[in-house]
Amino acid sequence: MPAREPMSHVDTAWLRMDQPNNLMQIVGVMLFAGTLDPERLRSSIEKRLLAYDRFKQVVQQNDGGYSWVDDPEFDLDQHLHHAVLPGAAGKPELQRFVADLASTPLNPSRPLWAFDIVDTALGGQALVMRIHHCIADGIALLGVILSMADESAPPPRHSTAKNREEAADDFFWQTIWQPMSDAMLASVKVSGKLWHKYLELLTNPSQAIDYARIAAGVASEIAKLATMPSDTPTRFKGKAGTSKRVAWSEPMPLPDVKAVGKVLGCSVNDLLLSAAAGALRTYLVAHGDPVDGVEIRAMVPVNMRRPKDKDKLGNRFGLVALELPVGIENPLARLYKIRERMQALKTSYQAALTLSILGAVGMAPKFAQDKVLALLASKATAVMTNVPGATQPIYLAGAKLEQPLFWVPQSGDIGMGLSILSYDNKVQFGLITDKNMVPDPERIVAGFAPEFEKLLMLVLIEPWENLKDPAAVEAGLLGLC
Repeated sequence: MPAREPMSHVDTAWLRMDQPNNLMQIVGVMLFAGTLDPERLRSSIEKRLLAYDRFKQVVQQNDGGYSWVDDPEFDLDQHLHHAVLPGAAGKPELQRFVADLASTPLNPSRPLWAFDIVDTALGGQALVMRIHHCIADGIALLGVILSMADESAPPPRHSTAKNREEAADDFFWQTIWQPMSDAMLASVKVSGKLWHKYLELLTNPSQAIDYARIAAGVASEIAKLATMPSDTPTRFKGKAGTSKRVAWSEPMPLPDVKAVGKVLGCSVNDLLLSAAAGALRTYLVAHGDPVDGVEIRAMVPVNMRRPKDKDKLGNRFGLVALELPVGIENPLARLYKIRERMQALKTSYQAALTLSILGAVGMAPKFAQDKVLALLASKATAVMTNVPGATQPIYLAGAKLEQPLFWVPQSGDIGMGLSILSYDNKVQFGLITDKNMVPDPERIVAGFAPEFEKLLMLVLIEPWENLKDPAAVEAGLLGLC
C-alpha cells in the first residue's frame, strides 16, 4: 500500500486557493553562466530534492481533507524538461517563457512540481522551477533548491561521502538559512508568551481561536485586519485574468545600498522598498494617472521558522501589511515614511495572527475559506518578498549561478508580485503582473535602479545634517521635487 500522510491545515488552505487566474505555484528562475551538466543536475535532484517525500507524492482528497500519497508511477522525466527559446533567445523571450509557465497549471495527477532547463543566448542556460505552494513556502523551497548546489570547495582527500554531505549542509546553513532566519525573525515581535503560543500553533492549529482570545496584542491585530480599508484604487487593481507577464532588473551592487543606508540611518530593506515604491509611482505618472496620496498595500511574507525547522517542508510563515507611500514624490520623505512604517511592523502581531488564520481556514469548508481569503486579498494590491540570499557564488551541476529570482503566488484578484532578492553582494528587483493590469512590467522594473540612484546622489551632494532631518525633507528644503 502506498504511504499516506494527512496534509496540514495550513498546507490545505494553500492547496484550495488555486484558481485559474492565480495559480498557487512558486515560480523561480536561476540564470547560469555556462551550461548545466545534465547528469550532475539529475543526480543533485535525486539526492537532494527527492530526499523529501513530498516531491514523489500526489495529493488525494479524502473524507474531510487531503493526504499525501506516494506516486507508484513516479518518473523524474515527467518533471524535468528541456526547452529552447524562440527567436533571439534573449531576455525578452525568456521572460515570456517564464510568464507562460506561470500561467500554466501543474498536472494534479502527478507530484506538484516541474523544472525546465532552458537554452538562452544570454551566455548560459536558465533553470525555471514551478512548485506548488502546498508543498512548502518560498523560504523552505529556496533552501531546498539551493541545497542542490555543488560543494564550494573540493572535499578533503580522505573524506567520506557522509562527511561531504555534512559539509555541504554546513555551507548551506551558513550562507542561506542563517542570514534569512536572522533577518526575518528580527522583523516581527515573537517573544515571551506569544512565541510559546505560536509554537503550539505549529503543531496544533486548532488552538487558533483560543490563542486569539488570550493575547491582547493579537486581539488588537484582529480588529485592525477586520477594519482595514482597501488601499488606493489604481490600474494595478482589478479583475485578474489568466495571462501573466514577468520582468526583472539587472543586479546592482549591494555594498552601495548598504553605504547609502548607513548615511541615511535606514536599513537596506527600507531603501529597496522605497526604490520599489518610486518605480511604481513613475509608472503611474507615465500613464497620466493621479498619484497624490496614493497608497499601495503589499502583503509581505514573514518567515516564522526556527533553526531546527531548516530541513522541514510545509508552510510556516505569516503576513504583514505594508503600505507603500507611492503618493510621496520626494525620495527622502518617501524613504523616511517607509522606515517609520517598518519600525511599527516590528512590534506587530500580524505575522503570527495570519499564520493562525491560515490554519483555521484550512479546517473550515472551502466556501468559508474563499470568503475569508477574498476579504484579505481585497485589501491589498501586491504580494512582496524581500529575501537575503547567499553572500558568495553558488554552483549547480558545474555552472555558476549568476542571478536567482523567484515569485510567490498572489491570491484572489491580486495582480502583482514583487520580489527583491540579494545574492553574491548584488541585489535585483523582479516583478510578475497580470497582463490585463500591467502588460509591460519591464517599464516598472526599469525604474528601480534610478530611484535608488536619486538617494545615492543626495548622499553625495547634500550636507549630512540636512539628510538626517526628516522635517527639512518634508518641508521641501532640499529642492528634490
